[in-house]
Amino acid sequence: MKRRSFLSTALALSTAMVGAPAFAQDLEEVSLRLKWLPQAQFVGFYMAKAKGYYEDEGLDLTINPGGPNLLTENLVATGADTFGLSGGTDSVFAAIEKGLPITCIGIAHQETPFVFVSKADGPVQEIADFKDASITTWFTGANYVLFGMLAANDLDRSSMNIQPQQVSVTPFVDGQVDVVTATRYNEYYSLMTRVGEENLKRFVPEDYGVSFPRDTLIVGNEFAAEHPELVQGFMRATVKGWLDTFADKEAAIDLIMQEAPTLERPHQEFMLDEIEKIMLAGAAAEQGLFTIDMDAVESAHQILVDYDVLGGPIDLAAAFDSQYVDAIPSAERLPE
Repeated sequence: MKRRSFLSTALALSTAMVGAPAFAQDLEEVSLRLKWLPQAQFVGFYMAKAKGYYEDEGLDLTINPGGPNLLTENLVATGADTFGLSGGTDSVFAAIEKGLPITCIGIAHQETPFVFVSKADGPVQEIADFKDASITTWFTGANYVLFGMLAANDLDRSSMNIQPQQVSVTPFVDGQVDVVTATRYNEYYSLMTRVGEENLKRFVPEDYGVSFPRDTLIVGNEFAAEHPELVQGFMRATVKGWLDTFADKEAAIDLIMQEAPTLERPHQEFMLDEIEKIMLAGAAAEQGLFTIDMDAVESAHQILVDYDVLGGPIDLAAAFDSQYVDAIPSAERLPE
């Protein structure tokens, strides 16, 4: 769909809703809490809303942005939000261990979005070189990905120089750090623009035996128990929105730029390309969007148990419920 026709469709949908108050009154008011501020990482939800897919399923959906002081799991658990896009499998594990009444109903990112980056002409050329390197990472989940990757390759992190990472990647750019952590769609873009992709070397966790699926869709248990048909409808609408996003990326970027005009369009275009890759990787390549790959979930869970991040194993069968996404045929969850 071209930009003009997309915007016309969105306008027509808005007009139709204004002209049909009786129908609007029949919609169930629900909300989706994002894990961060509006950007291309979340545009499929905005697309589904603009196309009227949530309304078609009986949902009057409000999309609420996240932020640095907001924990999606808590907001969904308390009923402040109906649905949430939470940090990832690790944050779901932690929430369940705390007894929060939430369930994961779909996983967006089938591969770990974190990569560890060195300079192509620097001292770190292979993972064995990490032992003598200065490394920074975020101690909010990315550190466990790093620890698991090192352990899987028989490297003892206890003697390594691993420090908390700043917001800026400048220390790495300036040569003060040998290995820096980056998300594939965000910080890595900054590194590419500042250093040049040809001057960078990426260490991808999946290449070294570790995977932490992230961007997990969650719902409050009480709402799911009372309205399973609405949870199913939410999932159907969400899948449609993301498929439309990948089918017309220009329109999708137009939409997110309207939502957040201060964003840089080239960065958002790069982000959406990377998001598409990780959303259609792994098991999702055959099974479709939002697949819950329990093998990957169990692997990530075991790493956190082994590192005593969790007090012990949690009930994964209760924490992850694939019935809603599995009810949508795989062919309807894959791009044409």
